Amino acid sequence: MESRAKRLSQLEEYLETLTPKKVVEELNKYVIGQEEAKKAVAIALRNRWRRQKLPEDLRNEVAPKNIMMIGPTGSGKTEIARRLAQLIKAPFVKVEATKYTEVGYVGRDVESMVRDLVEEAYRMVKKEMVAQVKERARRFAEERLVDYLLGNHAPEISLPFPFPLGGKEKTQSQVPQYKREELLEKLRRGELDNEIVEIEITAKSIPSGMVIAPPGMEELQNQLGEILKGLFPGSKKRRKVKVKEALEILTQEEAEKLLDPEEIASEAIYRAENFGIIFIDEIDKIAIKHHGVGGGVSREGVQRDLLPLVEGTTVSTKYGPVKTDHILFIAAGAFHLAKPSDLIPELQGRFPIRVELKPLTKREFVRILTEPKNALTRQYRELLKTEGVYLEFTDDGIERIAHYAEVLNEKTENIGARRLHTVMEKLLEDILFSAPEMKGQTIIVDAKFVDAKLGNLVEDTETAKYIL
Repeated sequence: MESRAKRLSQLEEYLETLTPKKVVEELNKYVIGQEEAKKAVAIALRNRWRRQKLPEDLRNEVAPKNIMMIGPTGSGKTEIARRLAQLIKAPFVKVEATKYTEVGYVGRDVESMVRDLVEEAYRMVKKEMVAQVKERARRFAEERLVDYLLGNHAPEISLPFPFPLGGKEKTQSQVPQYKREELLEKLRRGELDNEIVEIEITAKSIPSGMVIAPPGMEELQNQLGEILKGLFPGSKKRRKVKVKEALEILTQEEAEKLLDPEEIASEAIYRAENFGIIFIDEIDKIAIKHHGVGGGVSREGVQRDLLPLVEGTTVSTKYGPVKTDHILFIAAGAFHLAKPSDLIPELQGRFPIRVELKPLTKREFVRILTEPKNALTRQYRELLKTEGVYLEFTDDGIERIAHYAEVLNEKTENIGARRLHTVMEKLLEDILFSAPEMKGQTIIVDAKFVDAKLGNLVEDTETAKYIL
């Protein structure tokens, strides 16, 4: 198995390939416009790698420059976070600020976001280490599976004496070595995949969900779970499954035996502390000033609790203490009802980089419908192709869809690119409903088609408010 130093070296090598230009290029495949926000995120990501190259005494002094993204709903804030999470091989969690309450009240406290980050880091490290031992684990699993298969099919010889304490009679199977090898070859060729076999696996000592703590007391829940695991060690249970599934189950079980949980935990904490990114969405919802009684519990109270986390503190997790000094925080909010200046001054100062995302216009909508890898036009085209219906969008048709989306955003609420989902669903509603009876047909979505479906609806502002 590869050493921790080698795995971390591979992570750093991968991050080295993610130049700011490359990160922006990757984000461009899914997010249209918003160059300023993409650039800020790309620079912050590159600085993570640069910091690792510094001498240790200076490395500890370089703190990440946290980012605040400000922009209307549907402008791409959350999408940038989602795509960033897929791009980087570092621990990343996305949380909503509205889910948290001040410490001491019912609800999750802000420290749980750091615990979530460490859980994500643990999952990533474990996945990498399982991949490294998978070949060995599979060989062990194959040997075990052959034993189970022979136990099911081989002639059995009963022992002359009964099993003590009133148990069942013990049996032994005598199988020549060549038979084992023959069965092993069949197993590897996949000839036994659909056979049913009874296997013995280790049952979890405490079923997940058995220990349920009140909201905000997840740490207590984890500790109780660990105590109960010690009191009730995992028992063996038998299951009847297909050979293919049995091989996967046994491989996973054998891989677990080859791993060192303490090593995984140690590396997970290191990665979370040095490469971790926490994306806090809806930060504007906790910025609204409230002058009534108790309103500050999930607003100003949460802001105050966030301060030490963003500044740098130590959080207890089930894998050990985690320092937050070098975790990168990215906050995002629409700020419709509040302004960034409504956040408490201390928190504002801890997000030094501000980027503003612009509202999307017809020009961006046209690009959103055609350029990204996951463009809506492509999604609907592929969905209908499964029914044998072929959908073709003309340039003037796409332009009219973008036009109606922009008009609706101006007339009603501006929900940005999300309006395109509503418009497209309404536009293709009849086709999606009748597709099974339209097999072999080709539908051209041009300006005339779009106007016929959406023209009257968009003109009637009152109706549009409810339907579009």
